[in-house]
Amino acid sequence: MSKKLIYAVDDEAHIRELIAYNLTESGFSVQSFEEAQPMLDACEKRVPDLILLDIMLPGMSGTEACRYLKSDSRFRQVPVIFLTAKTDEFDKVLGLELGADDYISKPFGVREMIARVRTVLRRCEGTSGEKQAVIAIRDLVLDSKKRTVTQGGKELSLTLKEFDLLRLLMMNKGHVLTRDVLLDSVWGYEYVGETRTVDVHILKLRKLLGDDSEQYIETVRGVGYKFRE
Repeated sequence: MSKKLIYAVDDEAHIRELIAYNLTESGFSVQSFEEAQPMLDACEKRVPDLILLDIMLPGMSGTEACRYLKSDSRFRQVPVIFLTAKTDEFDKVLGLELGADDYISKPFGVREMIARVRTVLRRCEGTSGEKQAVIAIRDLVLDSKKRTVTQGGKELSLTLKEFDLLRLLMMNKGHVLTRDVLLDSVWGYEYVGETRTVDVHILKLRKLLGDDSEQYIETVRGVGYKFRE
């Protein structure tokens, strides 16, 4: 089995070396970049399995690079983990709205970084054991194997997290899922005090679905969300 390829982008040499050394020791293949643009150029030649992306970079910022990746169908499903020294909620929410799959606050521990990388990669590979490959509810059709969602025959562009969240809701249609359950199931571990993460992704899904009146995803106040039968 070939090694998973990870692109790591950070303008601090010692952080790039820390990431590259420890991920390589953990069985990954790593390519490091000081700026975002060379990483995007590398994506044109070979699409990585995951990208570790610092937010504060010279030239193109990490958020700009993430926005570009998620706007291109070739790279949209590549998971992105932000590296950031900023820990306030605004920055976290902004990153999630851009389609990032996780974030790691600096300074970070090596074990935490490796665990988060493996968790995100496992989620990307988690479709093979799905009991129900295709879920169709009204005009929505979700195909787990192809990782596509169509609405009235038109394909929607969803990020990895948006797809997984929508799939979980559709699989449990009619049942209320709490924010904690959604966090644990889709993100793979708890974001302590970060249930806002779910709300951000629900908001994005509603925009994609044109779901202002909650005809698909219903908010159960004080509890969580459910997909209407």
